[in-house]
Amino acid sequence: MKFLVHGSIAYDLLLSYDGSFVDALDPKALDRLSVSYLMPRFKRHHGGTGANIAWNLRLLNQDPVLVGTVGSDGGHYLSLLQGRGIDTRFVQELKNHSTATAIIATDTAEHQITFFHPGADAHGKLPDLADERDDLKMAIISPRNPVLMLNAADQCRELKIPYLFDPGQQSHIFSKDEFRRAVSGSRGLVVNEYEWELALKKLDWDRKKVLDACGLLIITLGDKGMEISKNNEAATVPAAKPDKIINPTGAGDAARAGLLFGLASDWPLKQTGRLAAIMGSLLVEQEGTLLDSLERETIQEIAMENYGEELPF
Repeated sequence: MKFLVHGSIAYDLLLSYDGSFVDALDPKALDRLSVSYLMPRFKRHHGGTGANIAWNLRLLNQDPVLVGTVGSDGGHYLSLLQGRGIDTRFVQELKNHSTATAIIATDTAEHQITFFHPGADAHGKLPDLADERDDLKMAIISPRNPVLMLNAADQCRELKIPYLFDPGQQSHIFSKDEFRRAVSGSRGLVVNEYEWELALKKLDWDRKKVLDACGLLIITLGDKGMEISKNNEAATVPAAKPDKIINPTGAGDAARAGLLFGLASDWPLKQTGRLAAIMGSLLVEQEGTLLDSLERETIQEIAMENYGEELPF
């Protein structure tokens, strides 16, 4: 199946902190915030929401069409993506700008602080995808330049491409009307717990109105799994337990690839959520957001261990 993936293409600078960020914060002095954390571990990786989702779809033997932007330093990354069979025809390469960069610090409690520089993506443009429409099974609009996210939602509706709206860290930027515009007519809304609370405030809707607008609501709950609601149907899916936890960065993007696969394959909600949970669990076991390989047998083994039955591939 061919999937359209809108999202960032970025370099990730991953920092690890021994302790909890919260311990250094005084709730009564947040208006005078000035803190410093010693990070004993540092790694530079390829990342970005769009690239991560596309990469994981390829691991599931699907055909992602990636839409995003890189800068003058993005040539190597593009080659890496192309080498994995990812369609990058609609990735702009802007030589006067740098590729987006995320600085992500994680503590031992899996709290994260992220700083994101959009780089070339702040200057990107939405490509004409009309000729691709007939081949596309589904799309996801994940965090990148918020103007392009809204334009992508408009384009998907115009071309009648079913899409998931995944606002992520851009949730706070959209106005009420913009958020409603992106959610209405989508195939579904994907958020984590924090983003869900923010979405309710931004949309000024209750849960029922969100489901009336898009038909599907997916709330990821970290190590508690996820909730998937669709009209009168709902499923709570426990997380798949990883063998070890190294870094949670990229787990959400891997889960979203699993969601896309399950939904496009018309799997039941519970099985769709289980695949998403398994994909996410594999990512937290490593440093970096791109798995080198993934065997279907591995997925089925994890499914049996955690849920007592295999997935309906």
